[in-house]
Amino acid sequence: MNKLYDKAIELLENLIRIPSLSGDEKAAADKIESFLAEHQVFTIRKYNNIWCYNKYFDPSKPIILLNSHHDTVRPNDQYTKDPFHPVRKEGRLYGLGSNDAGGSLVALIAAFLYFYERTDLPYNLCLAATAEEENSGQKGIKCILDDLMPVSFAIVGEPTNMQMAIAERGSMVLDCVSTGRPGHAAREEGDNAIYKAIRDIQWFSSFVFPIESDLPNPVKMSVTQINAGIQHNIVPGECSFTVDIRFDHSYTEKEIINTIMNHTFCDTTLRPNVLTPSSIDLLHPLVKTGIAIGRKTYLSPTSSDRGWLDMPSVKMGPGDSVRSHTADEYIYLDEINEGISIYIELLESILPYLVNGPELDRQIYESHS
Repeated sequence: MNKLYDKAIELLENLIRIPSLSGDEKAAADKIESFLAEHQVFTIRKYNNIWCYNKYFDPSKPIILLNSHHDTVRPNDQYTKDPFHPVRKEGRLYGLGSNDAGGSLVALIAAFLYFYERTDLPYNLCLAATAEEENSGQKGIKCILDDLMPVSFAIVGEPTNMQMAIAERGSMVLDCVSTGRPGHAAREEGDNAIYKAIRDIQWFSSFVFPIESDLPNPVKMSVTQINAGIQHNIVPGECSFTVDIRFDHSYTEKEIINTIMNHTFCDTTLRPNVLTPSSIDLLHPLVKTGIAIGRKTYLSPTSSDRGWLDMPSVKMGPGDSVRSHTADEYIYLDEINEGISIYIELLESILPYLVNGPELDRQIYESHS
């Protein structure tokens, strides 16, 4: 275990050194591919996605997918440390992508290597290190789903403090344009598009989609980008802005768009690649096993590649989501160590639930009575 831990940290430090912005991940994919090759793992590659199977693959057994991504967002201008220079300090590892989702990725790789040469596995493992998660790109996990062997269920590595996200929100992005009429700023000319946009932006910031009391807001809309004007003395004739929308199963994509169109005056365009909300049955063996080994379940407010999967899955990984996309991103080294151990414990413990779940439920109930 110590050897696996050391290798995982070393790999993560090497990945931090390699810029892997969404859509430009070739060097990071090369590094992951070479790392697995050093451990005599045969890999398959499509674009910048790398995947592989356990050494003694048995087509008669179910397949568990272990997936996480190696791309990152762009570093923001509030970084005080070099985002591409890994630094260990006070038990933390600093660097872009360390928390989201490098820690999850290397922990899953370590767990995969732990089981790789096992001849007694009751299932197969498929490890997939994928690209373009942060921009929901066409050359990410979506493009390899038809290439993978049929998967029974999946563990998606994202920072969740190693708790199980059994459901997560979907996401979509709107490009909005408010149109006015240009004119000279010194005279009463034109129709200011910024003022028109402000009215709609105010609606996006304050509207609450109806839902039963005591339940979380089913739709969260955030204006995240805005652009207008070409010069200080010209009334802008156009103002464009972007809206990030996260939603659960309470409302469909069409219902949300119709509500927006009925309350705003801007022209709206829905970007492709809408991520749908995802969930897994609480009685699924993966969930029951996680609960049995002490994992908590929760609804995740963020989205991930889990939204593209058409099989049961949980989102689970070391690190904390609140650190994602922040300046001076970091992960605790102990979190990675714990993540490897819990992934292994989960995969070791799941066999009885695949075979005899109800009996184990009875034993657990009696042990806590």
